[in-house]
Amino acid sequence: MNTVRIAMCQIVCLDGDRRGNLARIEGAVAEAAGAGARIACLPESAILGWVNPDAHQRAHPIPGEDTRRLCEMAARYKVHLCIGLDEKDGERLYDSALLLDAEGQILLKHRKIILLSELMTPPYSAGEEVRVVATQFGRIGVLICADTHEGAILERMAALRPDLVLVPYGYAAEEEAWPAHGKQLERIVSNAARVVGAPVVGTNLVGQIAHGSWTGRTYGGHSVAADAGGAILAHGADFDRQIGIVEVPRRG
Repeated sequence: MNTVRIAMCQIVCLDGDRRGNLARIEGAVAEAAGAGARIACLPESAILGWVNPDAHQRAHPIPGEDTRRLCEMAARYKVHLCIGLDEKDGERLYDSALLLDAEGQILLKHRKIILLSELMTPPYSAGEEVRVVATQFGRIGVLICADTHEGAILERMAALRPDLVLVPYGYAAEEEAWPAHGKQLERIVSNAARVVGAPVVGTNLVGQIAHGSWTGRTYGGHSVAADAGGAILAHGADFDRQIGIVEVPRRG
C-alpha cells in the first residue's frame, strides 16, 4: 500500500514556558525523524499554551522568532512539520497553525475559525480561510481543534479535495473525564475524516490549563489518526508523552 509515515508528537506543554516548550518540541521532532517519519505533527498553541492571556504580550508575528526556530528544526531534521502556535498580528492575537516543508519553508498558515471566546479576555481573533497546499505527499489541509466540530468547515475542506488533513488539538476536560474523553476525540476525528473524504491526523497534548475559566482542566493525550473512511488507524497514550508513528494511506 502507498503510505506516508507520520508522527503524532504528543508532548507536554507548560503554559508560558517558551524555552522549555521549544526544547520539548525539538526533542519530539528529532525522535520522529529518527523513527523515519516524513511528517511530524504537534499540538495546538504548543509554544505558549492555549488560552494563555500572556500571549497577547508574548506571541510573535508569523514569520517571526518562533517561526524561525521551527523552520530551523524542520530543515535540521528533514521532516515536514505541522504545529499550532499563537500569532500576533498588530493588535490581534490568532490561534494559528503552520505546515512547514523539510527545507524549513512555510507552505501553509491556518488561523483557527471556531473559538471559545469566553475562555480568554480579550479573546483570540477568528480566522476565515480554509486552504490546502500541494506537497510531495499530495494536497494537505490544516485545521485546528474545534474547527473539526463544525460541519460547514469540514464541508469547505472537502470541497478542496485534500489527500490528508492535519489537526493540532488542545483537547481538554476535567481530570476525572479522562481517559474516557479520548473516545470522544476518536469520534470527532473519525467523523472529520468521513466528511472530508481524506485521512485526518490529530495530535493532542499532555498537561493542564493554568489560566482562565478552564484552569485545572487536563489535556489527556489520546491523539488520533483515522483513514478516509473514518476507521481509526492509531491513537496515542493516555496522559503520557508519546511519539506515535502511523502509516497513513496515500491516494494513487
